[in-house]
Amino acid sequence: MARQTMQQLSTLQEEVKYWGDLRQRIQDAQELTALEDDDLLSDLLAEAETLETELAQAEFQLMLAGPYDRGNAILAIHGGAGGTDAQDWAQMLLRMFLRWAERRGFKTEILDDLAGEEAGIKSATVSISGRFAYGYLKSERGVHRLVRLSPFDSAHRRHTSFVLVEVWPDLGDEVKVDINPDDLEIGKYRSSSAGGQHMQKNETAVRIVHLPTGIVVTCQNERSQTQNRETAMRVLKARLLQLEEEKRRQELAALKGEHMDAAWGNQIRSYVLHPYQMVKDHRTDYETGNVQGVLDGDLDAFMEAYLRYTISA
Repeated sequence: MARQTMQQLSTLQEEVKYWGDLRQRIQDAQELTALEDDDLLSDLLAEAETLETELAQAEFQLMLAGPYDRGNAILAIHGGAGGTDAQDWAQMLLRMFLRWAERRGFKTEILDDLAGEEAGIKSATVSISGRFAYGYLKSERGVHRLVRLSPFDSAHRRHTSFVLVEVWPDLGDEVKVDINPDDLEIGKYRSSSAGGQHMQKNETAVRIVHLPTGIVVTCQNERSQTQNRETAMRVLKARLLQLEEEKRRQELAALKGEHMDAAWGNQIRSYVLHPYQMVKDHRTDYETGNVQGVLDGDLDAFMEAYLRYTISA
């Protein structure tokens, strides 16, 4: 409890310092402007542009007021319809999110990944740690659709692939989720991930099944079975909390008479590489022709468009 309180205090102190520093920089720029010194003009213009960008970003982050928005996230990727193309697409999405996190200076750790038969990955689970990681990444939850000329088709025909992305808040020790040990089926197996840094020949990988919900969590990329089990329990806790929140939202939607369809086929975003180049979010209608930039992690515009959309909806 004391550690949690200290973490919250540290976060609030960082927030106060951030806004205090921003205000001081604005005041300093105003005072230098009043000097009317032409030699300072170019530096002042550059600082004004920087401050404008940072202020817009800070004001936007004030909208991230959810209980877990400021914290870390757990992201999972699952290849869907499309065979080898879908598994390759899953690998491309994993790279995209890792590059996005790298751009922001976030820490990432691949907790579990399962290689595809011919290429790509069948699935992967990643921990992403950084300020507002969950607040931004929650916009990526849903089905991502890729249209391209398949590199795995000898006739080089156009293929459509689907990948499901799931995002949960990484709760750590901050939130207590009661899990009955009798509701768990825990097994161990030998690590088979091609991407694991600490491959073990013995059975260190862990698989946990939550019997009441059917949720299955695996972890194989930690050094020991104990670490894998702790990490898997962390992911399970996040998924169970998210499941409860989804139930509450659905109950509220039913009372309001809203229709909420979480079907697999409802893609949130399409990435088209052929016959033209475009990425379009179907919820906000935001789109760009810079497909390579998006696949290299330039996702902020899509995330912010979605978050503004949810606030105004």
